[in-house]
Amino acid sequence: MDVPAANYRDPSRCPQQRPQITPACAAVEAPSSVFMTDGSAPPLLLGGPCVQQQPGWGSSPHGFSGMFYVPNNWPLFCNDTQPPEGNSPQQEGGPVSPSSESRYGLEPQLLPSAVQVMEQDKLEWEGRVFVSEPSFALPPLATTDCAVEDRGNASPRFVRCTSYSFPCEGLAAQQSHVPLGAIVTPLARLEEGEHPLPVCTRALGKGHIPGCGECGAYMCPFMAWQDCGQRFHCPFCGQLTEVPWQCYQPTDSQRQRADSGQNPELSLGSYEILDNPAGEPAGLLLAVDVSAAAVRGQLDLICEQLRSLLLGLSKNEGEGTMDQSDLRVGLMTYDKRLHLYDLSPALSRPHMLVMTDHMELELPVCEGLLVPLKDCRDHLDSVLQQIPQLDGGLGDGSGSPDLPVRAGLHILKTLGCPGKVLVFHSTPLIEDAVNQRSSGFFSSSQPKFLFQAPDSGISLAKDCVSQGCCIHLFLFSMQDVGGAWPGYTPYLTGGGVFTYSSLQSKVNLEQLSRDLKRCVDKGTGYKADLRVFVSKGLRVTRCYGGFIPGHDPAHISMATIDWHTTLAIEFTHCSSLDEQRGVIIQAALSYTNARGERRVRVHSLALHCSHHLMNTFRNCQAQTLLTFYCKKWYCNVLERPLQELREELQTEVTEALACYRKHCCSSAVTPGQLVLPQYLKALPVYANSLRKSEVLLPGLRSTVPHRLQMRSRLVTMDTRSTALHFYPLLLRLPERGQPQTKLCELKAVRCSAGSLDPTDLYLAYGPLALLLWVGRHVPNTVLKQLFNVTYFSLLPPGETCLPVLDNPLSICIRKLIESLQSQAPYSLKLTVAKQGDVSEEALHPLLVEDKSPNGGASYADFIYHLHINSLRLMV
Repeated sequence: MDVPAANYRDPSRCPQQRPQITPACAAVEAPSSVFMTDGSAPPLLLGGPCVQQQPGWGSSPHGFSGMFYVPNNWPLFCNDTQPPEGNSPQQEGGPVSPSSESRYGLEPQLLPSAVQVMEQDKLEWEGRVFVSEPSFALPPLATTDCAVEDRGNASPRFVRCTSYSFPCEGLAAQQSHVPLGAIVTPLARLEEGEHPLPVCTRALGKGHIPGCGECGAYMCPFMAWQDCGQRFHCPFCGQLTEVPWQCYQPTDSQRQRADSGQNPELSLGSYEILDNPAGEPAGLLLAVDVSAAAVRGQLDLICEQLRSLLLGLSKNEGEGTMDQSDLRVGLMTYDKRLHLYDLSPALSRPHMLVMTDHMELELPVCEGLLVPLKDCRDHLDSVLQQIPQLDGGLGDGSGSPDLPVRAGLHILKTLGCPGKVLVFHSTPLIEDAVNQRSSGFFSSSQPKFLFQAPDSGISLAKDCVSQGCCIHLFLFSMQDVGGAWPGYTPYLTGGGVFTYSSLQSKVNLEQLSRDLKRCVDKGTGYKADLRVFVSKGLRVTRCYGGFIPGHDPAHISMATIDWHTTLAIEFTHCSSLDEQRGVIIQAALSYTNARGERRVRVHSLALHCSHHLMNTFRNCQAQTLLTFYCKKWYCNVLERPLQELREELQTEVTEALACYRKHCCSSAVTPGQLVLPQYLKALPVYANSLRKSEVLLPGLRSTVPHRLQMRSRLVTMDTRSTALHFYPLLLRLPERGQPQTKLCELKAVRCSAGSLDPTDLYLAYGPLALLLWVGRHVPNTVLKQLFNVTYFSLLPPGETCLPVLDNPLSICIRKLIESLQSQAPYSLKLTVAKQGDVSEEALHPLLVEDKSPNGGASYADFIYHLHINSLRLMV
């Protein structure tokens, strides 16, 4: 259970009696319900005996720009503290669940809805083109599919800001409690129809214009030209730089160069520079555990999957990819010894090299350890067929997964190339003395130690970063309790950990196949260095993400980076900002692609700045703030207690709402009126979901490996995935599916048990979860068409693959599931949950508006306390 802070009441531990009201709102009683209205119709008094109209969302009347409010002549708070009796508004999808009811009588269905916010944004932007330019409005939400046209500002796919209007003064920024930051996804994928980033060469004779010679910032449209184009003023350091004569062009009356339209660095917010076209291409090393436990286990299935992977690799056309037949591949096996394989095409058959002394690894040969796939496909296939037939011949004892990682790193260093190491480990992991502190986590007063990587893991990760080596670890025997968690090094190198209980089932085999394909096929940048530049008056104070922090928060080094790797950059004032010049942010990523080309991807963004806090709040979006909060708080678990972090999160949101209420309301409001910024309607439900997440507030059934893996994945997620994790899509499925049914045509409902109708099917989707909920009163004909069973009692719950049936409903649902699985950053297994069955517990964490089984407050109770505490701060 959560322990409340001294000054902030915790909703999950609040007593049932009426809360004590401060003198500022002494005349205000405890509310029985909270509602907002657009003023177009008489507002709704909840809990009354009459039938009411569902309120709508719209622009605020009477000058209340950018907020929700209730007109004074209809009081929000009523005298009764218990939920009113009598008729209540008809709830969509059935009655309100006890887990979503408010102990203060608030009507959950009439609170600000994250579903409605996303739907309204889709209605506004879906199918249209968002023009990204310096003087633009807020971009579409990350959950909205919308094409973006770059006209001088980086696309929101690459950079999103917590506010698009920074306060001019540092004191005002502190007062607002809105973090000043940017969410950066440097290699984000472009949508269909969007133009790929232009590539220019660094050679001066070919038109490339170098950046600032003082601070190293790259050329962008926001450099100010002087002296007819002979010099330019850098907005990041304020210095003047001479233009080389080879790339000089005169300027016009608007101080724009004559070739601005031809050079992408002068007209676009994002572009790439080809720095070195002739580097070493990346390699792929496969390391397979052949200890006795592995041979007795599922080694044959693992090798069969690897054979299918290598045989299925084919030409992939696109940015950052290469002909997969040219991919250099190597193979090693290990127990307590290391077995390397010489795959040289000149050999009639591959040679195995056994190394018993792996403390000081010295390679007997270099050639043949990494060979183009087209030249060693037969050798690899032969070895993988023979490995399962060893019958324990190589397996005397078990080894650590660190052994093949160090060997693979040594091979890549010797050959001078970056690459990926895929380790397939089958032996149970043993927790050493250093990590035994983790087993006592739930009774420990210092749980932050659980999240801290051991020194050996950090040292190994640093070696991988310097070489551009990414580690992917596949575990086939992972204990929930008592075993060491080996994921620190993989996640610090841009890789991951994938666990499988058994490969005997079709579900796990398909998941392994998808995981392997994703690890090999996805475009990856190696030896990545990210530098962040910001206008004078601001400085970079922290960077949050899945990497090893360095001395300079504005310079981050990573082993690898891919399309969904996202970082959060935090800025702080060091002097006043000029309202006329605004704020310029630039993120420059230097990386090596799979072909060995060294490139620099540059993203530049111009923001406004203002002396008015109203502009700061008007230009915020809840999903971006959620992503920033998630990365910041999940990184801070390494240093601070969880209880303290939960309290601080509640404090930050409360003080931000209190500041908005105090300084940004355009006319007087009564204490009983709930006031929220226009684009932060969903912030309370997002903040509550983050606050009671398993990382910050563990449940009784939360295992240590699960929490560690969830934290490691979320600190690298982009804004779209983060928003869908903390507020999943809960889709009502059609009973009669049509083949043309698309995701956008399905209706999403609120993430609450009260939204579930026992006669319907619902698909819950998040980046880490995919669950199909089946009501107990679903028609038998639907069960027959979808699951090929005739009765609800015969439906098997748990992880499953839907049967391939030739009917519209089955085709529609399977296409929908395939579409969602392809969008997710990680491979997902479908889980079927039956109403009233034990399997339904898997759905509870996804119903984020309800009370959490681990003690987290419901959305209604949390927003009530945000309001009460913000009133206290007004005193």
